[in-house]
Amino acid sequence: MVEPLGAARVSRAERKQLTRRALLDATLELLEDRSFSGLSLREVARAAGIVPTAFYRHFASLDDLGVTLVEESMRVARQALRDARRGGSPPTIDAALAALDAKVRDHPREFLFLVRERHGGTAEIRDAIGAELRALVGELAIDLARTPALDAWAPAELDTAADLLTVTALESVPGLLGTQRDHAAALGRAGRQLRIIAAGLSARPPSA
Repeated sequence: MVEPLGAARVSRAERKQLTRRALLDATLELLEDRSFSGLSLREVARAAGIVPTAFYRHFASLDDLGVTLVEESMRVARQALRDARRGGSPPTIDAALAALDAKVRDHPREFLFLVRERHGGTAEIRDAIGAELRALVGELAIDLARTPALDAWAPAELDTAADLLTVTALESVPGLLGTQRDHAAALGRAGRQLRIIAAGLSARPPSA
């Protein structure tokens, strides 16, 4: 077929990137009502509009695609922390919750994937989520170290505090993805939980 004059030419590399993106997006769409372990390579390929054998030009396996989704989804979660930090370092509870809520609203499928697969996914995907969460916890621990009330804490204590805050925030995501009533309740509950944790951290002296 002859391309019309002036038509934009798409390079092979660009076509490959478009197909790779189609596979990722199709997988997220399929995951809206099931777990990753319930997917087959064939249906993912069909949803992306390619033949199954072409899948391997982009990913080594279905789990390889899943790990890529973990990396992309956690990139969104880390950006929420960085958005909250724009209001000051370390971020306040209100700023962190508002940033998380905005990201969940803009990227519901990515967050649904993370919370669903964190405990119930394949071992490879669970490990990938765990590694990404540890990186996020480490980033938050650096913020906590800049807090005057916590500046004498040992690194292990800061990591534990950051982990507690991160897990508490993550547990609010299913509610944030729910109905308007569920959303408001989840946001309020998460705010109270995080403030109680923050108050406890400020009151507790560092270990000797």
